[in-house]
Order: sequence, then C-alpha cells, then structure tokens
Amino acid sequence: MVAKVRQERRVVITGMGVVSPNGVSQPAFADAVLAGRSGVRRISRFDPSEIPVQIAGEVVDFDELVWVEKRERKHVSRVLPLTLAAGSEALSNAGIDVHSLSLEEKRRFGVILGSGGGSQEFTEEQYRLFFHQQYKQMSLFCIPTGVMGTLSSELSVRFGLRGPSHIVTTGCTSSTDAFGYAMRQIQFGRLDWVLSGGADAPISLGIIKGFILMKILTDSWNHAPQRASRPFSVDRDGFVLSEGAWMFVLEEHEHARARGARILAEVCGYGSTCEAYHRVRLQECGEEPARAIALAMKHAGISAADVDYVNLHGTSTQLNDRIETRALKLALGERAPHVPMSALKSQIGHPQGACGAAGVAATIVAIERGQLPPTINLETADPDCDLDYVPQAGRKRSIEYAICNCIAFGSKNSALVLRKAT
Repeated sequence: MVAKVRQERRVVITGMGVVSPNGVSQPAFADAVLAGRSGVRRISRFDPSEIPVQIAGEVVDFDELVWVEKRERKHVSRVLPLTLAAGSEALSNAGIDVHSLSLEEKRRFGVILGSGGGSQEFTEEQYRLFFHQQYKQMSLFCIPTGVMGTLSSELSVRFGLRGPSHIVTTGCTSSTDAFGYAMRQIQFGRLDWVLSGGADAPISLGIIKGFILMKILTDSWNHAPQRASRPFSVDRDGFVLSEGAWMFVLEEHEHARARGARILAEVCGYGSTCEAYHRVRLQECGEEPARAIALAMKHAGISAADVDYVNLHGTSTQLNDRIETRALKLALGERAPHVPMSALKSQIGHPQGACGAAGVAATIVAIERGQLPPTINLETADPDCDLDYVPQAGRKRSIEYAICNCIAFGSKNSALVLRKAT
C-alpha cells in the first residue's frame, strides 16, 4: 500500500495590530518604521536616576484604562492592556467581528502568542508589597496573574475564542516560535485561524537592574536616547530594553479567500535550532543560527537566490551582531552581500520575547509598501559587520520572499520566511 502524502495547507496573515514605542496602531507604526523614527526615550514609569541605565523603548500616548477597567488595573500586568489593544486591532484589521462567529468557528480559532517575561513586572511589584508587609495592597490575583499562561487566557476570554490558548516562552525567540507553532496548527488542519504574535512589558526597576548586572544594556546614551540603539555600529555597547505588542490573525488560505479577507502576507517557512552551548552566550561560529535560517528556507521551498530581504535580530551587542552577520553569510552564501537587511531594534529597542513579532510587523510593512526600513544610528559599521544593513535611510525595494531572524538566551535560534500575498 502506498502511503498518502498530506498536502500542507497554506497559512496567510489577514490582520495586524501594533502597540509599539514608535507608534500605537498599525498605520502609525508603519509610517514610523519607514521614516526611521526612534521610540527610545527617558524612562517615565519610575524614577531611573538611581541607576546607570535611564532609557528604554516605552509605549507612550496609550491609555491602559481603555482596555482594563480602573478597578481591575491592580489585578493585571502592564502587558495585558498592550496585548488586548494590539489583538483587537488585528481582529478589526482582518475584518473579524468575534461576536458574530458561530460556536464552531470559535472552537477552531486559537490564541497562540509568545512572551519572554510576560507578567514579570507585576510579580516584582507584588513581591515588593509582600516584603514590605503591605499585604492588603497586594492583588487578590497575584498568583494567577503572575503565571505566564494567563496572558493568552485573558485574550481568549475577552474575545470568546475557544481554540487552544497557549503561551510560548523561549526567551527572545518566543513570538517567532509562537508563529511557527500557530502555523503548524493551521497546516495540520486543527485550526482555521489563530490570533498570534508577541507581547512583553519588562520595563521595571528590578528587571533593568538584573540586565545591568549582566552588562548587556547600553549606559552611554542617557543624554541622547534616540541614538542609543546602534546595531552593527562600531561603537555599539549594548541593547536598549523595550516593551510592546504586535499581534496578527493567521488564517488558512482558502478560508481567508472564502470570506473575502485581504491577505497581508503568507507565512511559508519556519526553522528552529539549539546550540546546546551556554545559558546566555552564543557560539561564535554562527552555525546553528544559520541552520535555523536554512531550515526555514527549506520548509518554504526556496533557496538563497529567492531571498529579497532579511529582518535581523540585531540587538546592538558586540558579540551577537558579529555572530548574526556570520550566520547570514553561512546561510545565504555568496548571495549574502547582495541581500538588504535591517534591524528594527535600532528604532524601538529590544522588546524581549515580542521582538520576533515586531520584526514580522516591520517586514509586512516593507512587503506591502515596497520600501525597506532603515537601520538607524548606523554611522560607521563594525568591520566585522560588513553586509548591507540599509543604514540610516530606507530604500525602495520589491519583496517577494523575506526572512525574519531571531536569536535567544539558552542557545536558541528561530527564523521565519514570509512571502508577498499572491
């Protein structure tokens, strides 16, 4: 007997919502990204004067109480209203009224997103109250809200979606891995659509102090925050911590066509590897990040010759930027110098587990508008970082296939391939 070959279903993106340091809403983000507008500023959520790092990529001009009632605000983390706003915009952008969906449609609609820290800042505040013996000020829901999986549950409850409700937390690759997981759920026929993406809100005193101990945040640009995030620059000295939420509706292609949805892009490849090397350091050879990219290209059925653009991880740390450059050279071979690449973190900082979703959003903007986002603050490139990073200003470019690359603590590497809507 000859086994039947299963034909994978195509997965497309039909909605996008954004709450970012450089733009609250998808149109605002798109305009900012292409203009190279920084969202890095002096921290306002607490007084940073006692610490050497006083800047971050904060979301401003955003009213949390629009999304969470005042009496409920003490019971939820900062990341929830950010995610609700981005998720709501993604659903609206996809032309979906969740209240009009049938029970069966809701059961085939999942919520799968990535978050690196999730509710860490909430938990930090609860512990502060606890250890200062201010028990009565603690939230009744300090335990459930502090659990990472609560974030996806809150979205499922708010939007009435009854499919799987999962959080993927793999550090900086969290939202890229969530996309890969969501994509597979649709390809395997288990779901027809998924609300996916990434969200993180790690801007708190304790979290920043922890990163300061690791010596991976820049402390040289408190006087000029917008110039602080400098991926691939010879004078880079660390990343800028940031927050935000980037959410999408992933949908089976024929399902989307049947309801007349506008398709933003197709998700056609995903790859993931682990170096099994160190809890925070990467191997300098770049072999495993390169293999993740190669696996994503193989899954998409493309070669290096087909790649028109790469959205880079580009943290602005000395070691990681060099290794990522090396990995792209291994993955793309002699084509690497000819593929334009850019680092969104130069504009928004590093939103931890949400950075992969942020990169997807920037890539969709580039595909739809035919214009590459710039890597700002790249005035003099590191001699070891010698690819085309689209420095300082964007440029016109037609994109059919793009790679979104991510690298994380714990030796994790993940990549996606997006395709222009057809």
